[in-house]
Amino acid sequence: MILAIDVGNSQVTLGLGDASGWRASWRLATDARRTADEYGVQLAALLALDGFPMQAVTDAVVSSVVPSVTPVITATCMRLFGQPPLVIEPGTRTGMPVRYTPPGTLGTDRLIDAVAAVAQFGAPVVVVDFGTATTFNVVDADGVFIGGAIAPGVGVSAEALARAGARLSRIDLGPPADLPPLIGRNTEQAMRSGVLYGYAGIVEGVLGRIDAELGPTPTGTRPPVVATGGMAAHVAPLVGRFTAIVPDLILDGLRLVLARQRGVP
Repeated sequence: MILAIDVGNSQVTLGLGDASGWRASWRLATDARRTADEYGVQLAALLALDGFPMQAVTDAVVSSVVPSVTPVITATCMRLFGQPPLVIEPGTRTGMPVRYTPPGTLGTDRLIDAVAAVAQFGAPVVVVDFGTATTFNVVDADGVFIGGAIAPGVGVSAEALARAGARLSRIDLGPPADLPPLIGRNTEQAMRSGVLYGYAGIVEGVLGRIDAELGPTPTGTRPPVVATGGMAAHVAPLVGRFTAIVPDLILDGLRLVLARQRGVP
């Protein structure tokens, strides 16, 4: 089986599986101070907890937007599995042409999301990744990554509101199914409402402008839009434009790129 590892600004997402699907997935807090030994202990414990021997991992692939953590994760894989992972970097062949200037500044997470979305939904397609930042990633009808937009994430927006308001406190956005009333009856409800419904309005507005710029697909319809990322379940249900919510889309993309690079079944 393969181990796919996505190192984000807030979380490290891991998936263990094969071509038929994911057998297990886990999330760790991203911590640049953590050593390879510490990550190794955590990963070994997660594998053992779910009943997988170390030998079950035959290959690994890594995408990272935190450069200081990338070599630490590489060293962790070397120690646990005896071989280096495939690290997705600018210039790695993913099978998707890129029209971005300069190409090396495109986050690998954005590109891998797009690769997975095209495989599942075809092109054109738009991916909205709700993480520390919210990224809008656009693939045109020819299957080319042409760009997108980057906005502060939902959590970042909530934190900024609490820091800037002298009488406002930090809030818990709550479980995705527990939506606040639109007209909040107290300060906490009002803040949750403003962040979640306000953010949904931002997403709808940006997607509407992307639709206008892309124009209709060859069949006369709007391109599919896929929501992913850790905060997708909080916001995507409030936006009527999404075709699907795929929380760990990037893991699917990592598996695809590894297969294209190494012929993994």
